[in-house]
Amino acid sequence: MPIQVLMPALSPTMEKGNLAKWLKKEGETIKSGDVIAEIETDKATMEVEATDEGTLGKILIPEGTADVAVNTPIATILADGESADDLAKAPAPAPQKAAESAPPAAAKAEAPAPKAAPAPQAVAEPDPEVPAGTEMITQTIREALRDAMAEEMRRDADVFVMGEEVAEYQGAYKVTQGLLQEFGAKRVIDTPITEHGFAGVGVGAAMTGLKPIVEFMTFNFAMQAIDQIINSAAKTLYMSGGQMGCSIVFRGPNGAAARVAAQHSQDYSAWYSNVPGLKVVAPFSAADYKGLLKAAIRDPNPVIFLENEVLYGHTGEVPKLDDFIIPIGKARIVRTGSHVTIVSWSNGMTYALKAADELAKEGIEAEVIDLRTLRPMDTETIINSVKKTGRAVTVEEGWAQSGVGAEIAARIMEHAFDYLDAPVARVSGKDVPMPYAANLEKLALPSVAEVVEAAKAVCYR
Repeated sequence: MPIQVLMPALSPTMEKGNLAKWLKKEGETIKSGDVIAEIETDKATMEVEATDEGTLGKILIPEGTADVAVNTPIATILADGESADDLAKAPAPAPQKAAESAPPAAAKAEAPAPKAAPAPQAVAEPDPEVPAGTEMITQTIREALRDAMAEEMRRDADVFVMGEEVAEYQGAYKVTQGLLQEFGAKRVIDTPITEHGFAGVGVGAAMTGLKPIVEFMTFNFAMQAIDQIINSAAKTLYMSGGQMGCSIVFRGPNGAAARVAAQHSQDYSAWYSNVPGLKVVAPFSAADYKGLLKAAIRDPNPVIFLENEVLYGHTGEVPKLDDFIIPIGKARIVRTGSHVTIVSWSNGMTYALKAADELAKEGIEAEVIDLRTLRPMDTETIINSVKKTGRAVTVEEGWAQSGVGAEIAARIMEHAFDYLDAPVARVSGKDVPMPYAANLEKLALPSVAEVVEAAKAVCYR
């Protein structure tokens, strides 16, 4: 049967794109890895590579077609021995709009956010921040973030949001959707593409008593603003002898997404958590995203709020409370166990929880800790767990050298050495800039299998 080539996604949040150009013609021979077409969105242009070999049998979507939905068949490849007569066996694609009828960018802002697979669930200890019997609602993480900002903006007129495309476009990831309509252009501010500039404006506003929420389209771009974040926001309270504070939140996606290569995929958890004067938050669940963002906005100190693009569409239960706050600096035991402690945060929890499920099938009960906050780090929760289990594994998407996992391992050695039955194991991203190719990107990131292997190794299994 002919092989269908599907419209790929540039990122986990992409719903559709324009098929800009075909680089191969019908009847041409295709080899695995050949670039056959170009697709584009308002954010980027990407090449479509063939993953199979054969002949380009039929182009199903003509070049110039706009708003082609992700996973729509765009072409068929005939394998050896197949002919044009076999094309009828492949299903026909859904009708697509022509490029000239594509809606303007402003109209695209109204499109609903895509739904991703739900995050792994596990039996957890009751959250002490949630009263027993509290009604829960199901939300995506992007909705939880939006609600947190909206609630704080209603509560405090000094809170405002600024960043690239946060207003008219409703946010690059639709996290700020609806805020402009409710609060107006004076409190939801589109900035030029100049991170050093608008981060500095935000820091200055915070020093005069306002409470900015500065969104970076990715923390990779915050490299342009590192002087403002570290030298101005983080150090001023100390250097002024406590006379000048800086209540500001820097938030946005951090770490790997999907096929956006090295300059858009770095994990900065270790960078920011190294700096005195900053608080660093990296949640995993929808409830934690909401409760911790509200706490960050109210905190008198600068807070780095590290989100994850892959998680934006994940859903979870969020307490239906008038004012749900989670204190910064408190980890949570998400799954109890007695054989090994697995510590992670943000998207690393995806690997940790899935690995715990696999380990349970082999009789190994893992205790999984979601750090939630990297600075200040909840050392006490980690140490108490390791004293119980005698073993520990850290999981992070960032690099191992000088990583957060290395800091956790050092603290365990300092405070629980006599309780350890095995060396602390670390699972991390590979020591290489993030590749662009999907197969290499997968190899560069941690895997569930690696977490399982590490846990079994410290259990001598």
